[in-house]
Amino acid sequence: QVQLVEGGGGLVQAGDSLRLSCAASGRTFSLIRLGSMGWFRQAAGKEREFVAAISWSADSTYYADSVKGRFTISRDNAKNTVYLQLNSLEPGDTANYYCAAQGSRRGIDYREEGYDYWGQGTQVTVSS
Repeated sequence: QVQLVEGGGGLVQAGDSLRLSCAASGRTFSLIRLGSMGWFRQAAGKEREFVAAISWSADSTYYADSVKGRFTISRDNAKNTVYLQLNSLEPGDTANYYCAAQGSRRGIDYREEGYDYWGQGTQVTVSS
């Protein structure tokens, strides 16, 4: 089993930046098998939606149109950590942000069902 713990959320003003992190922990056997990792978000009263994903080797990334050009996903496999840099934040970005990971290397994925492990989420609130 793998546990994912997100951090870095907070209350900011429109136009500000935040950097979210997601650290994976668990048995070494499970950690070395991790595949693509992604970020999703869920605003109050709305369904969870895809934000960004990155392949195991970090050679491929994929973004939702709503965040393209403003958010950047990256990962450090030595630290079993994935990051999401959020720039030019807008009130519409307010949501609980969840980290997700594949338990095996299956290729980059934007679907929730493509991931095996999920974090508890970190809240991002953007005021206007």
